[in-house]
Amino acid sequence: MSRPAVVVDGVSKRYRLYHERNQSLKATVLRRRRARYEEFWALSDVSFEIAPGRTFGLIGENGSGKSTLLKCLARILRPERGTVTVDGRLSALLELGAGFHPELSGRENVYLNGAILGLSRRDLDARFDDIVAFSGLEHFIDTPVKGYSSGMYVRLGFAVAINVEPEVLLVDEVLAVGDAEFQQRCAEKFDELRRAGRTIVIVTHAMDSIRNLCDEVALLERGTLRALGPAATVINDYEDSVHANRRADGVGWRWGTGEAEIERVEFLDATGRAVTHVRTGDPLVVRVHLAAAEPIEQPVLGLGVHTLDGVQVTGPNLREAGLVPDRFVGRGHIDHRIPRVPLLPGTYDFSALLYDYTITRAVDARIRAFRFDVIHGDPAEEHGVVTLGGTWDLAGLADGR
Repeated sequence: MSRPAVVVDGVSKRYRLYHERNQSLKATVLRRRRARYEEFWALSDVSFEIAPGRTFGLIGENGSGKSTLLKCLARILRPERGTVTVDGRLSALLELGAGFHPELSGRENVYLNGAILGLSRRDLDARFDDIVAFSGLEHFIDTPVKGYSSGMYVRLGFAVAINVEPEVLLVDEVLAVGDAEFQQRCAEKFDELRRAGRTIVIVTHAMDSIRNLCDEVALLERGTLRALGPAATVINDYEDSVHANRRADGVGWRWGTGEAEIERVEFLDATGRAVTHVRTGDPLVVRVHLAAAEPIEQPVLGLGVHTLDGVQVTGPNLREAGLVPDRFVGRGHIDHRIPRVPLLPGTYDFSALLYDYTITRAVDARIRAFRFDVIHGDPAEEHGVVTLGGTWDLAGLADGR
């Protein structure tokens, strides 16, 4: 068996969190005490191995230690305990363009940054045209980078780092740099590196990217390794734990005449238990609790479902269903039953709206006020917002033989 490309063995990293600092020797003498601080362990006894040619993801909440661990792999930070071993040439996409000099041109900075990454002048001469073409900055390459936009700056740094042909590539939250065309170019380059047998380690909060790119994933929580295994398994378990802790109530906004009130909205699973998340394909009941001190004639209840970026997915209501009650007074609830949830994994905002029969006067409108999560189920699709619920038939392939 070939030896691992990366070995992390019992790595622990400590920081000092200062409550106050002495800014000079004079301050130290006058105050007659050292600056006060407490120790914070960003990593604690983390161990794993990455086989050559694998794409490996590091996930976890902010402050879990992902970026600290990546910097230990890149030898930017030295752990207090444990060792990190990387077999082969290393390139890190951490702080893109960190080695650029603002007064130098893009051309000069390509050679400067390439040298920092360990390339010789001859290597850079051979790769220069490819680097510039990848960045898409041919017309600006002899312009000082101080005049570059932030996007141009990052694109040139990315182009240099990813074209050094590393055996091990470290990537920290740079999967979405540049415009759509450049992102496509980056995705193709990652695929090329994977097919060439390069080892890639990725840190990102974009779970879809991790799921699509990675073979294995490590989950960090407060500096400790909580899970390690196949990407889909670890990510699903992680998302389940995040969703289980979510409250159903959101904030949203509200208006209406106040003649009646939408008191709350519940999401119920097949057993009638209140939940804050459901799997794609599972049954779901959306229960809207209403209260009216005085009779309301022909009230129309409607629901709205939006993605977090504001795209409306659907908006059913009682009038379209032909089920408008004659009147309502007191307290009660209305159920909207969904036999199979068609929503794909993600977080969604629900609205509940109570109108008069003409749907021109809002009695109580609670807009995007109830948040809900959908996790992977059946079908196990990932792209888009809803599943078509279709099935595949391969019988027609037999006709082509």
